[in-house]
Amino acid sequence: MRFFKRPRGPLARRATTIWGAAVAACIGALIFAAGASATLHFPKGDFAPFADCPLSNPEVGSCVYSVSTGGSFTVGLKTVPLKNPVTLQGGLISHPETGEQSFVGAEDGNTLSKTAQPVPGGLLGITAPTWWPSILKEYFNEVVINQGLTGVTATVELAKPASAIKLAPIKLFEQSGTALSLPVKIKLSNAFLGSNCYVGSSSNPIVIDFTSGTTSPPPPNTPISGSVGTPELSGEGEILTLNGGRLVNNSFSAPGASGCGGILFSWAVDPLVDSILGTPSPAGKNTAILEGKLSLTAAAAVKASE
Repeated sequence: MRFFKRPRGPLARRATTIWGAAVAACIGALIFAAGASATLHFPKGDFAPFADCPLSNPEVGSCVYSVSTGGSFTVGLKTVPLKNPVTLQGGLISHPETGEQSFVGAEDGNTLSKTAQPVPGGLLGITAPTWWPSILKEYFNEVVINQGLTGVTATVELAKPASAIKLAPIKLFEQSGTALSLPVKIKLSNAFLGSNCYVGSSSNPIVIDFTSGTTSPPPPNTPISGSVGTPELSGEGEILTLNGGRLVNNSFSAPGASGCGGILFSWAVDPLVDSILGTPSPAGKNTAILEGKLSLTAAAAVKASE
């Protein structure tokens, strides 16, 4: 069964709108895959990115592959741009009786990639003056600070099981409500901070409800808007990709840091990190923006490509 049929005739060609893509995505989400017992899958061609779709779960009807190549996270006083791609992958189980969908993590467990992002200014918050020549600014910020002893990276990690993720294609296309909900924690890495320095935790996660519409944050934040992106069909009409999409949220809160400096020194280092970051940070002072692409296809189509 095809996830999408190839457009035929002038009327069908005019149907390549966002709403047309939305209908196709919903149909694909209701397709139930046949049972499978294997845990390794090798889809080919355009379906290769879906290699970690949880096809071994017979209830999974749709596969999801998303890559964020731009955007940023602002927590308190610090803004960290996404310089390195972040991947989200898994599958969806549809529940026709309720109209809802459940998210299933990637087959190999790598649902949300743990991609480190350099924190501008590092531990001390020092960046090159704006009036410096660009080559000198780049050298100072990237080599002296980010790669030096004061350099810090921030990595967004899942704080809950993958089943706690919520992805609603309908809300994405409608540009209202929560299109993607992620319960996360942010790991700060630096030799001084130790290996267990986090903002957020499994028991107290940062829950970010992304929308492709317009936000209504508490002050001092002001509304920002996302976008669906441009739909594109590939894989002989079986794969829907939304290119250039933008998901936003600036209404979430963030707790204080914990575990920084290790067991012996966290009592002293945690407050230091909080003073640098401005955490705990209430709703209205934090922002998350994801920019990139989202691909959806039927699990049956991925299996058929192997």
